[in-house]
Amino acid sequence: MTDPATAVGAGLEECGIDAVDVHAFTVPTDGPDGREEDGTLEWDSTTLVLVRVHAGGRSGLGYTYGDVSVASFVASALAPLLRGQKVTAPPVLWHRMGAQIRNAGRPGVGAMAVSAVDVALWDLKARLLDLPLIRLLPAHHDRVPVYGSGGFTNYPLHRLAEQLAGWVGEGIPRVKLKTSRESERDPERLTAVRKAIGDRPEIFADANGALSRKEALYWARRFHDEWDVRWLEEPVSSADLEGLRMLRDRGPGRLEIAAGEYAFTLRDFVNLVEPPAVDCLQADITRCGGITALLEVAGLSATRHLDLSAHCAPALSAHAFCAVRRLRHLEYFHDHVRVERLLFDGILSPEGGALRPDLTRPGLGLEIKWADAEPYRVYAAQPL
Repeated sequence: MTDPATAVGAGLEECGIDAVDVHAFTVPTDGPDGREEDGTLEWDSTTLVLVRVHAGGRSGLGYTYGDVSVASFVASALAPLLRGQKVTAPPVLWHRMGAQIRNAGRPGVGAMAVSAVDVALWDLKARLLDLPLIRLLPAHHDRVPVYGSGGFTNYPLHRLAEQLAGWVGEGIPRVKLKTSRESERDPERLTAVRKAIGDRPEIFADANGALSRKEALYWARRFHDEWDVRWLEEPVSSADLEGLRMLRDRGPGRLEIAAGEYAFTLRDFVNLVEPPAVDCLQADITRCGGITALLEVAGLSATRHLDLSAHCAPALSAHAFCAVRRLRHLEYFHDHVRVERLLFDGILSPEGGALRPDLTRPGLGLEIKWADAEPYRVYAAQPL
């Protein structure tokens, strides 16, 4: 008698990609006056670029957050390459996509496009095998700790305190606010947060690269000494590797320096760890090249004895980061949580301060709520 798993595997070997379709949805923010701000940027909406890959009567999905131009990049540069290809080995197609976009530009839009497609390929393979994605990956964990993230610089104090205290009330023991747009306002903002959440939860701060090196060192010491801030993300630009190393080496002992959300290639991550410029490395699955690339970054972090933290996109990251041995936590980002709950069924909610992948649903466990998504559509490329 043929083993069912063997039969499924044999069928998968013959399964080729039938089509790829691409969509983009832009969702307005819910910030004051329709805006949100951090240390260096303000925005009024968030755009999710969705990719679906179809084979064997199933569809896998992946997405990234970025400009709508990422959608047209997928449609023009990547979809034609995928049609007819086997779905058995997403890393093989990841390498082919990397070669395909060489002259168009790998970092930035190119990496984000590859990321969305790569996640869709992994999701598709898991669905064809009728497995939750975590079971297809070399999982080291069954859950991913989270930290609440938002606290935008244009929030009034009452909303800032209410949002971060709300996460603590839900059992999330660490929260992050944006800082350094107007540094003179940060003391009252941090005081309001510490008063609202109490002494035990950890406070993280994210300057989004707004500070000079000397400013960053000054505020790092104040954040640590006055409000017990334990994590300072991108105090200077992530391109300023010397500045990050200076802060890592000379900053307060319990304050960790973090960066990596804008790393698009493996070389970008190597630059952050050789020699170390951070205490904790970050990676964004929707920017760094998807799951295939994340597994390589996870190996790099392990060999350098550095923890790896997930940047945003919680509905994708919860499965993928279970495969990261040196896992720290995942950014439960206000904007992305809103968008994902609006567009998808199967969204995970934190329990005990962590996201635990649903083992009863195949793949990522996500299904698109087309009727809810349609009012926000800004791009559609039908099956290619």
